[in-house]
Amino acid sequence: MVSSIDYLQSLRGALLFAVPLLCAFAAFFPGWRVARACTALALGFAVASLMLLALVGPLVLPATSVVPFGEAGALALSVRADALGCAVLLLVSFIGWVITRYSQAYMSGDPGQARYTRWLMATLAAVSVVVITNNLAVLALAWLATSVALHQLLTYFSDRPAALIAAHKKFLASRLGDVCLFTGVVLIGLSLGSLEIDQLLAKAQSLAVFPPALQVAVVLIVISALLKCAQLPVHGWLIQVMEAPTPVSALLHAGIVNLGGFLLIRLSPLVSEVGGAQTLLVVVGSVTAAVAALVMMTRISVKVMLAWSTCAQMGFMLMQCGLGAYDLALLHLLAHSLYKAHAFLAAGGAVEQVRLKAMSPLQAEVGLGMAAVGAISGLVMVVAAGLLWGVKIDQFPALWALAAIVSLALAPLLTAQALRIGGWWSLALMLGAFGVAMAYFGLHHMVSLWVEIPKAHLSAHAFDIAWVLLCFALLFAMQSLIRARPHGRIASGLYPWFYAGLYLDEWFTRITFRLWPARLSSPVATASPEAYK
Repeated sequence: MVSSIDYLQSLRGALLFAVPLLCAFAAFFPGWRVARACTALALGFAVASLMLLALVGPLVLPATSVVPFGEAGALALSVRADALGCAVLLLVSFIGWVITRYSQAYMSGDPGQARYTRWLMATLAAVSVVVITNNLAVLALAWLATSVALHQLLTYFSDRPAALIAAHKKFLASRLGDVCLFTGVVLIGLSLGSLEIDQLLAKAQSLAVFPPALQVAVVLIVISALLKCAQLPVHGWLIQVMEAPTPVSALLHAGIVNLGGFLLIRLSPLVSEVGGAQTLLVVVGSVTAAVAALVMMTRISVKVMLAWSTCAQMGFMLMQCGLGAYDLALLHLLAHSLYKAHAFLAAGGAVEQVRLKAMSPLQAEVGLGMAAVGAISGLVMVVAAGLLWGVKIDQFPALWALAAIVSLALAPLLTAQALRIGGWWSLALMLGAFGVAMAYFGLHHMVSLWVEIPKAHLSAHAFDIAWVLLCFALLFAMQSLIRARPHGRIASGLYPWFYAGLYLDEWFTRITFRLWPARLSSPVATASPEAYK
């Protein structure tokens, strides 16, 4: 006799499967009415899954193997409902629903709307599978399908050479990432004897020492995440895909590019045990975040600035994973996705924002001394907030290192904004800055209780923490110097280099065109890729 618990588990499994199936149905029958109805239903099912998670708890619904791989496990259609998966599924469903509604008006009158709708729904279906699956092989295949479907959207305007060049570079970087990912999956299956994520994580945690093959697998998965999250030096495609329709840019920057962080959080018990993988994430992520932040200071195009912002935010998120702060990385993923979706879809209001800024009073200049005072004041606030939350410095060094970066972010609030408003409002601004510091530790505490991830803050190496602090201290000093003396010798000398992104993308572009030249239909496309930035 089937119990009510079995019915409930079957219902939860059906709700999870329904999200990608609805998107796939809309892909086979393209049309705005079908797409809007299916994404709305998918959003409702995602909300229901999260509510059942809160009521009943996490669930892993096993399935019979579809393709057996012998001792390496099997490909199976198992699903997993936990806090991480349900939260990201709700995020993907919500962003997909918003972008679908926005796309209908944006693409109105375009002759290729059916093709656009088909690949948009196919992309959402593949992303949903990545989020809900409990099988590592299915996850890798779904991530590959996501990239292939997205490629069709990035090349939607096939008569634009810039779009083809950027999509070509993205295609090559993603295929290299796929090779690393699939190789890592094979090595994990051979090392642990299973591809079911819950089982392989349990087996890995029972090992005293990871075998070399498993350590290599983790490093390969980290490299795959770095490649697909557009980290230096393969970041150029993310900046140059602005030729695609704006809703596609929103989908890419708000959702798909975040999948690398999701994979690392999902496999955090593995990543946190391989020091080389953590250091790689910390070094590449922090350098990407710092360089992208400096390049942003030279840009005036709204969408290009947003693209560089995504590059920097992805670097920061991956750096958090390298430090073992997976709860903060998840919080960063959710917040960045919502912010970036709104930023791209509202980019049309940039002219109005510029006009309002031009009519506003000029902000007071902040010298180097004032910037240092702001940084010290922010650090005092962060330390006070952490101590009030009971966070001990010797127990969570990585968390305190990230909090020190937050203190640098508070400096502009305590300097430029305080000078601009003046009077008693400056005190209110200081209280607001302290509230931000309190909220930072509070959200960390909330997410760490909500999501089951390893408490790996102690696993961060001293070198990784020192590197992060040095990297962001230099970034803050450089930004403060440029703002204080924008026409000085240092700023003038560095401006061409940062505007060109240190010429890293040119180097990568030359390599990609030598290995696999892009097929371009227009002779204009033979111009230098710098022209398309």
